Formats: sequence, C-alpha cells, structure tokens
Amino acid sequence: MFPIREDGTDYSGGELEVTAQPDRRGDLFDPDCPTRRLLDRIGTKWVSMVVKLLAEAEPEEIRFAELRRRMPGVSQKMLSVTLRNLVDDGLVARRVEPTVPPRVHYRLTALGLSLEVPLAALRAWAQENMATIDGHSR
Repeated sequence: MFPIREDGTDYSGGELEVTAQPDRRGDLFDPDCPTRRLLDRIGTKWVSMVVKLLAEAEPEEIRFAELRRRMPGVSQKMLSVTLRNLVDDGLVARRVEPTVPPRVHYRLTALGLSLEVPLAALRAWAQENMATIDGHSR
C-alpha cells in the first residue's frame, strides 16, 4: 500500500496494465506521445504571441524587428530561437531580402494558420478564468 497524499491520491506510479502497453500513442505520460511532443514545441507564451501576430497580419508578412517591437519582454535571442523552431516545424515561412543588412520577413504557413484557432481558444479560456485561478493560488 502506498502512502496517501494530502489531496487524497497515492504515490503509486500508476497501474501496470496501463503503463506496460506497447502502443502508447495518445498517452501524455509516454515521452514519445505526439501530443506531448507538440506541447513541448508550441506550449510557450512566445509561440502563442508570434502565431497571434502573424495571424493578424495574414496574408501580409511581418519583419523580425516589428515582431520584436510588438512582443514586450522578448529578447532578440528568444525571438530568433522561437521563429527558427516554428520555421523548422513548418508553421512559419521565412523570406530573406538580400539587402544590407538583410531584411527578414515571416508569415504563417497554412499549418501555422490552423494553429491559431486552438491557441485563440486557449487565450480566451485564460482571460475568462485567470482571475479565479489567481484567487486560488494565494
């Protein structure tokens, strides 16, 4: 028997019948779960901001400097890493003008634009519920 936590749950690692299944797709507790991998990639405030700004600009592109200006608190490095990851994942398209200095433009791909719908729903849920959540965490 495992000790009981204050919230009424125990410290067991789960039931063996569940954790020993060979096909764990759709199981958030499996490191190879596609949902878990996706949340690791898109579950940051910076990704949500970039997708929102690029969706609002659709079908126009936004330059790097404009994105940074419209995202208070983001560092140049964090924005660069976020955009690079989104480009690598096929969610954002990058276009470079061969000028000095180069002008870099970004826009959402069709896949990236489809991500705006669930992210917008999450933002709406957060706006509706954050006061309640903040009230519980004090």
